[in-house]
Amino acid sequence: TRAAMGKFGLQLKATLENISKLRPDGEDFRWFLKLKCHNCGEVSDKWQYITLMHSVPLKGGRGSANMIQKCKLCSRENSIDILKDTLKPYNAEDSDKFKTIVHFECRGLEPVDFQPQAGFAAEGAESGTQFDEINLLEKDWNDYDEKIRESVGIYEVTHKFVKI
Repeated sequence: TRAAMGKFGLQLKATLENISKLRPDGEDFRWFLKLKCHNCGEVSDKWQYITLMHSVPLKGGRGSANMIQKCKLCSRENSIDILKDTLKPYNAEDSDKFKTIVHFECRGLEPVDFQPQAGFAAEGAESGTQFDEINLLEKDWNDYDEKIRESVGIYEVTHKFVKI
């Protein structure tokens, strides 16, 4: 039996201060997820990450995926793919609202938790100043924008998954 396919959107919500275009930076950006096997309901206890640049072939020549995971409990082989064309930045006008920033295509599993870590980038909403290497692990980040002589920040980062 072939595992059911599903698409899931990751929605981000944060309070932005003088910041726009918050986004995962580059193909090596690590999406840290906890995944649940549809076959047996087992949820991974460790954070696992997937990146766009890592691709593995699926069995039987059915294309490829960013990650293939064998369930520890039932040994079912599941896979997850980042749909690159669905990546969207989180902008100043999105502040305090949930916005879908990426879709994942899943076979036999679904993402149940997300942990933002390093590798985000953003820019000053007014100044265009580039901020790289933003780490959102603490759910809060702030810096100083020399151009406008004001503080910038990303606060109260939360998320949820939606079935698409």
